[in-house]
Amino acid sequence: MQGLFLEDLTIGQSAQMTRTADERTVQLFAEVSGDNNPLHLDEAYAETTQFKGRIAHGMLSAAYISAVIGTQLPGPGAVYMGQTLSFRRPVRIGDEVLTVCTIKEIDADKGRVTIDTVCSVNGKAVLTGEALILAPKRG
Repeated sequence: MQGLFLEDLTIGQSAQMTRTADERTVQLFAEVSGDNNPLHLDEAYAETTQFKGRIAHGMLSAAYISAVIGTQLPGPGAVYMGQTLSFRRPVRIGDEVLTVCTIKEIDADKGRVTIDTVCSVNGKAVLTGEALILAPKRG
């Protein structure tokens, strides 16, 4: 399986994915990551916080970015070199998260691609950032 090559990429090109941060996903993410913060898992505790209820792990939304980059843009063969993240709003249990990745810059000599990354819920950004990717070259 091969994704897009550096030569196939253009500035402004984008890909997106929608995933739901449902109960099962949050539980599995806690198990896999080891992040058992009660803010994500214990409704009674979470109600006492500024969020007034449980929220999904912020890094779950970041994982959705990784999914778009690793499967679509550029896809299989891409190497993640870095990512900045800014968490803007909480993702509630059951929220549908739209992740959009858009190519911002291409350094053809180094094979590096800078991608704007945005996760949103109901049209409002919950996470923004920028990824640096090493894209495979043809030949």
